Amino acid sequence: MDQLVLIGTDLVAVGVLTWTYFRRHRRRDLVVAFLGMNVGVLAVASTLASATIGAGLGLGLFGVLSIIRLRSTEVDQREVAYYFAALALGILGALPGEILWHSIAFMALLLLAVLVGDHPRVLRRHQRQELVLDGAVLDRVALVARLEGMLGARVHQVAVQRVDLVNDTTWVDVRYETVPPARRRGHVQAGREAARTTTTGTGS
Repeated sequence: MDQLVLIGTDLVAVGVLTWTYFRRHRRRDLVVAFLGMNVGVLAVASTLASATIGAGLGLGLFGVLSIIRLRSTEVDQREVAYYFAALALGILGALPGEILWHSIAFMALLLLAVLVGDHPRVLRRHQRQELVLDGAVLDRVALVARLEGMLGARVHQVAVQRVDLVNDTTWVDVRYETVPPARRRGHVQAGREAARTTTTGTGS
């Protein structure tokens, strides 16, 4: 009876997880991946738990398969979190603990952590982009000022991935915080003035 309760809880939890992911990010292919992984782990782990083969071996095999799956296509860190949440929910639903509500509580905690962490209002002003800039920019101060003027944002971290002196381009990975509209115009102007001052000082 406890096993049926856990299986039902897992199916409800993965349904909520998958539906929320699809509403927020609209990737239909990963809906199939999340559901297939969860139900597959649930079925196989439940079988292994009552068989002579060790459940640890079976879960280890699923760990290897999950690594292969993640390497076979491009997924970002947000999707990795959903992917392993679906995996963990299947394991919790298949391997009941000594106290039933412990497993249910852990499922609820896992679901809450992923859904709240991925909520659009959580750290919504903080973003990351990879950009290709026109011009080979070697001065870091001028680079940050140019990015702030271009994005209208406060740059927190920038990593130069490539400077192409032949094609005159700069590839950067930038982490920034968007500025409220009321302050954006002044921030853009300040960034442009800083970039112009730095460029003039370097040229002289």
